[in-house]
Amino acid sequence: MDDHARRDYDAVAAQIGRPPRSVVEVSARCHLDLPVVSSVPPILDDGTPFPTMYWVGCPLAVRRISRIEATGGIVEAESLLAADPELAARHEAAMGRYQSERDSLVPVDYTGPRPRGGVAGTTGRGLKCLHAHYADHAAGNDNPVGAWVAAAIEPLDCVTPCVVVADAGVASNPDWREPVR
Repeated sequence: MDDHARRDYDAVAAQIGRPPRSVVEVSARCHLDLPVVSSVPPILDDGTPFPTMYWVGCPLAVRRISRIEATGGIVEAESLLAADPELAARHEAAMGRYQSERDSLVPVDYTGPRPRGGVAGTTGRGLKCLHAHYADHAAGNDNPVGAWVAAAIEPLDCVTPCVVVADAGVASNPDWREPVR
């Protein structure tokens, strides 16, 4: 692992409070050049199937999305999809794209358990995990639920970085605070 990849791995570990369960490939960065979203392989290093292709590590994004979920955001997003056939069609396309892209990353000769479903492993018409939808959107994909979440939580405008990168390594920054909106 080169120095840049090591810093990214360590930054994500500091953000999520534990070592990542796979290699870290940053899919989206904030204006402070820190990871916001990382790509996750469909089969983790220990062989566990993992349905979520993109993971939000940014503590500001996690905090803001968690608030949306805690106040009925999943039900609200499901209502938006139910009321707008065009939005629902884009959502279904996003779910299919996500599943196809993730499944294409499983090694051809892999015979163990496989992840299934669309975003966050969702099957059927329901939604779960707005974090996963936002991560998919932030990684550059057309995800209407993720775009809806982004409109509610962005900009991710921290003044102080959430992690400190120094010669001694990377650690959570005790001086980080959520910016006041």
